[in-house]
Amino acid sequence: MKVKKTTASFALCMFQVFMEFSRIVSKNLKHEFYESIDRHSPRLLELFRSKRGNVGQLLTQISQQTNTTDPTAIRTHVLRGLPIILGDNPTNFFKAGFESDDESFRDLDIGILLVEREDAVATSSHHLSPASLKIIIEGEVVMRDIEDLPKAMCILFGLTYALHLNYPKTMKLTFLFIQQVLLSLGHSDLKPKLQTLKNLLTM
Repeated sequence: MKVKKTTASFALCMFQVFMEFSRIVSKNLKHEFYESIDRHSPRLLELFRSKRGNVGQLLTQISQQTNTTDPTAIRTHVLRGLPIILGDNPTNFFKAGFESDDESFRDLDIGILLVEREDAVATSSHHLSPASLKIIIEGEVVMRDIEDLPKAMCILFGLTYALHLNYPKTMKLTFLFIQQVLLSLGHSDLKPKLQTLKNLLTM
């Protein structure tokens, strides 16, 4: 699925993703995705703060750069922290680049490009507040000018699920968590790490 570089085309394509997802599973993807993240955020942030070692350091770096009163920032915090506590490696999924940099994502099978302003000074390797985001599939931009990470993750999950694409290997547990725990889709049998995290969320 590809779109032209116009706001109207992007909005239409996003609408198509949500409509196709709703047709397949009879769920409002955007509503349920956000509602579930918001419901679990307090407990997830508590779990993030409890981690030690390298995992704890990475989560602390993200926490220190997050505005904990802004809903979008909190959702971003959760979505950036999930891969870390699940043992995924988001390094080759979240890629930073500039609008003029056409080569930064060519080797990316599936992921999200965090587009920084050309005059931006990098203050964090996590790039938590990019100017915009792009969704990349097989080295090509399929959506651009996305305002924030939660929306990009929501759309990308909808695309992969509706088009029966393989989840990115380095983010498989995160995508399975979104599918099976946040959206209650598919098999009820969870991988051990997912089951452990789900249990912790209900404690």
